[in-house]
Amino acid sequence: MTRTAAQDTGARWPAIRTVGVDGLLVSFGAELSEPANRAALAFRAALDRAAPEGVEESSTSLVSTYLRFDPLHRDHAGLRADLQRLLDSADWYAADLPAGRRAWRIPTVFGTDLAPQLDEAAAAAGLTREAAIASLSDSPVRVQTIGFAPGQPYLGQLDGAWNIPRQSGLTERVPAGALCLAIRQLVLFPVPTPTGWRHVGQTAFRPFRPEAERPFLLRPGDEVRLDPVSPERLDALRDDPEGGATSETLP
Repeated sequence: MTRTAAQDTGARWPAIRTVGVDGLLVSFGAELSEPANRAALAFRAALDRAAPEGVEESSTSLVSTYLRFDPLHRDHAGLRADLQRLLDSADWYAADLPAGRRAWRIPTVFGTDLAPQLDEAAAAAGLTREAAIASLSDSPVRVQTIGFAPGQPYLGQLDGAWNIPRQSGLTERVPAGALCLAIRQLVLFPVPTPTGWRHVGQTAFRPFRPEAERPFLLRPGDEVRLDPVSPERLDALRDDPEGGATSETLP
């Protein structure tokens, strides 16, 4: 890691930690940031290309790469040494994101009865409704990780104005395709669910399609742009398996 990155995090990162009898976790920061998320994605891609002996699977969270290994053939100390050599071989905080990423455009209704907490979220961020919609739709966000529910993306990071907390209460249920916001991130729910995140947008997009050959449409590192549409337009897209979303491979 570069000296600048170390100063920014205020700690010694990356850190390798033991997870049970057959796992290790490589963390690139104590909290979410673009460089830490980039590092986690790039490091996992490097493991996928040439994993140390004994590694059986890997995955990423917001700022960490997890790997599971065969404890009958490797021990923690030996694998930790291999991982440290890989960490020392590059500045992962400035590394290229994984190849094969896609850029998605997803039609989204912001506000209205379909996403009733946009105004509340905008007020918490100190923005007008119009400025809030522009902020959420003008720039692409990255799929930082997939988690909580099958195929569910965490999208971000948003502008610093959106560093607003979760609700103090719980929304009993938001529908599939709900776009909800908190802590400079968006989540796109694949199934109806209760949530403490504010419901600011609604899509017809299904990020999890168990019947499809590729059940998870979005992958960590993909980019997503949210295109504002009317409720009437969204209703017309509900029969489309991808809810009107389009994608292309990033260069």
